[in-house]
Amino acid sequence: MAYETFAFVYDEVMDDTLYQQWLDFSLRHLPKSTDQVLELACGTGALAVAFAEHGFEVTGLDLSEEMLTLASDRAIQAEVAINWVAGDMLDLTDIGTYQAVTCFSDSLCYMQNAQQVKQVFAGVYQLLKSAGTFIFDVHSTYQIDEVFPEYSFHDQTEEFAFLWDSYSGEEEHSIEHFLTFFVKKEDEVFERFDELHKERTYPLALYQKMLTEVGFNVEVFADFTDEHPNETSKRWFFVCQK
Repeated sequence: MAYETFAFVYDEVMDDTLYQQWLDFSLRHLPKSTDQVLELACGTGALAVAFAEHGFEVTGLDLSEEMLTLASDRAIQAEVAINWVAGDMLDLTDIGTYQAVTCFSDSLCYMQNAQQVKQVFAGVYQLLKSAGTFIFDVHSTYQIDEVFPEYSFHDQTEEFAFLWDSYSGEEEHSIEHFLTFFVKKEDEVFERFDELHKERTYPLALYQKMLTEVGFNVEVFADFTDEHPNETSKRWFFVCQK
C-alpha cells in the first residue's frame, strides 16, 4: 500500500479523540519539570505534534519510514520542530537520553512474546534520565479475551470502505484483526488492500513484575482515567518512574 493511500486509510479509521485523551493523561502524570519526551511507535505523528504544540522537545521513533514521512509532513504543516528517528523499540541504543518516554495505542501488544516486551522495558529504563518517566498503555486481558473476539465493524463513504473483523489468536490472550480497505482511485475504480494485525497481552501482574525487575516503580490506571483497573477495564495505563 502506497504511503499516501495508507495515510488516507489511517486517518479515516483512527478516532482522533484518542490522541487528546493520551495527551491529557500524559500531562496529568508527567512531572511538571518535564520538557523533553520520546514517543515510541509514533506512527503518523499526531500525538508527537500535540506534545510539541504544548512546548515539549519531542523525538518520535517508528519502525516504518513511510509513517515517519507522513509524520514529518504533519509537523511541517503544524509548524513545529520534531526529531524523527527510524528505529525498532527492541533496540533503543544510541538514540540519546530523555526525561520521559511514551508508548501508546497498545503498540506494545504487537511484540511477539513477553520476553520482547521486557526487552523494551529494559531499553526504555536505560535511556531514561535519572527520575525519568515511562508512560504506556496496553489492552487488558478482558479486552482481548472477552470484547474483541467476533468483533465486526464495517464503515463506508463515497471514497472509502473499511471492514474490520477480529478473532481469537492461537496464543493465550491474543487476537487477530483482519482488515480490508477499499479505496477509490482517480479512475473511479476501488482498489482493495488486506492486512492482518496480531496483538497479544499478558496478565496485569506479569507487566508489573517485568517492570519492577528492570528497575521501575509502577502505578497502574485504566481507560484514560486516574482510577485503578477493575475486572472489566479495557485498557491499562502504566506510569513508571526510574
